[in-house]
Amino acid sequence: MASQKSLIWGKKFKTSQLQILLADSLTIFWGDWLDLRVRVAQVAASGLISPLIYILAFGLGLGSSIRPGSAISGNYNNYLEFILPGMVALSSMTISFGGTTFSICGDRLFTKTFEELLLTPIHPLALQLGKMLAGVVRGLMTSGSVILVALIITRNWNFLHPLFLLLLVLNCAVFAGLGVIVGLSVRSLESVGLYNNFVIIPMSFLGATFFDPSTLPTAFQVVVYLFPLTYASTGLRAAANLPLSQFPWYSIPVLLVIAIALSLWGAAKFAHQQD
Repeated sequence: MASQKSLIWGKKFKTSQLQILLADSLTIFWGDWLDLRVRVAQVAASGLISPLIYILAFGLGLGSSIRPGSAISGNYNNYLEFILPGMVALSSMTISFGGTTFSICGDRLFTKTFEELLLTPIHPLALQLGKMLAGVVRGLMTSGSVILVALIITRNWNFLHPLFLLLLVLNCAVFAGLGVIVGLSVRSLESVGLYNNFVIIPMSFLGATFFDPSTLPTAFQVVVYLFPLTYASTGLRAAANLPLSQFPWYSIPVLLVIAIALSLWGAAKFAHQQD
């Protein structure tokens, strides 16, 4: 009887701790949302320019010379249809990472309000999750604009498929988590530029946004699949255009594991952060 009571008490304690963690995470997110909600249009449009340029230059320009069945699979009607899911992945990555990084850097390096956040009696994991959630919302705002463009162009309602949206959220979570870590690590805005130039920009072009990884030599496929954006791009493309039998189900656990690993890493950074 005593062991049963202790087991029940232990479960209640774990549930209570989880509820506190969730509530604290939402509190941190709400602080960022108060700033985001007055800039919804700005945030939604900020990451739309690059995808639109890529759509015009590659999808409508270069894409007119690319025929299904040659450079891309015959499952697609044209190259524009092929790259649109990649543009959604690209926009969500850019804004989730950049918006989160610059938000934290602004608080740490300029307004000097980040110390107040570190002094709050909140678990470091809740700080990480709250900042990640704000980054996810930023990414969804911008990628939602790209999805709207894709719907207007293709009339393909699979861009709103649950699998498509799930992968989109996971992709935002991965790069928002990375943005938190970078934001906590850098000492100047110039350092953010280095991460952007050596990580984000190469991944933008090598993350299967413009090409099918299966057409590459094996050695290059290994390199391409080291990038989380590759799993997002191939998964989003399959969810939008291919039957479920051809969906790369492995992309979901891969992105989920990466997001969890980055969350734990970020929580450790918060626990030892000194500003």
